[in-house]
Amino acid sequence: MKTILVPTDFSEQATYALDLAAGLAHKSGAKVQLLNVVEAPHGSSFSAMGEVTAPDAKDNLYFIQLIESAKRKFSEMAAEGKYADIELEGVVEVGHPFEHISRTIAEREVDLVVMGTKGSSGLEEIFVGSNTEKVVRRAGCPVLTVKTPVVFSDVKNIAFATNFRSDHSKLIQQLSELQKLFDATIHMVSVNTPSNFESDRYYKKAMKEFAEQHQLKNYTMNVYNDDPEEDGIIYFAEDIDADMIALGTHGRTGIGRLLSGSIAEDVVNHAKRPVWTFQL
Repeated sequence: MKTILVPTDFSEQATYALDLAAGLAHKSGAKVQLLNVVEAPHGSSFSAMGEVTAPDAKDNLYFIQLIESAKRKFSEMAAEGKYADIELEGVVEVGHPFEHISRTIAEREVDLVVMGTKGSSGLEEIFVGSNTEKVVRRAGCPVLTVKTPVVFSDVKNIAFATNFRSDHSKLIQQLSELQKLFDATIHMVSVNTPSNFESDRYYKKAMKEFAEQHQLKNYTMNVYNDDPEEDGIIYFAEDIDADMIALGTHGRTGIGRLLSGSIAEDVVNHAKRPVWTFQL
């Protein structure tokens, strides 16, 4: 791990994400890239020199103040003692947050994104969504979402949800590296639902073969009965008091996402603990 991206709006949740990223960076030696995206006022335009012009002078002044405020906050963060032992860089961009996050992931070859999120429920998930959900759905690297303060050294148990219906080779490579950084135990879990029921014997055999194939170490095998699957993942993590949830996402978009939904996004929205996702 060389680069960890932390998109920030300087909220409490974003600070929780930065603190966890700092712990990961301290252990791995990675650089932490902070990114704040200022959305230009409605009706703004860009000149050939890259300058932003707003139709209203007050809007333009406010916009410039936002950029200067972000730069000042980055300087204050870099000066804080708790980040003194890591390489920390802050960048301010102008435009749409998701577009700049995606571009940064590609251009900087980001290994992990750590994002703060408040979660959402009901119709807001379907019709509005959030930048966090879009990143979870489309990022080409693992994404770790955080809602509450997390102490790096306290992460010792990771609930890893899988149904063995997809190729998990790349996911396991990434998850194994994360497990080593935290020195954690992986608790594999398959959630049995009425519509996709399999016997415990089937799942335990599949888990054992899966663990041997990917040379997993320090793990447990579990089957949990619930419906829907996302509830089972969250409740299992609660029952074993897991410090983190890990699962893959298929990154569906458009009508496919509306028809089939997204277990990963539902877990990100509703779980109280950090959630690590990787696009299968």
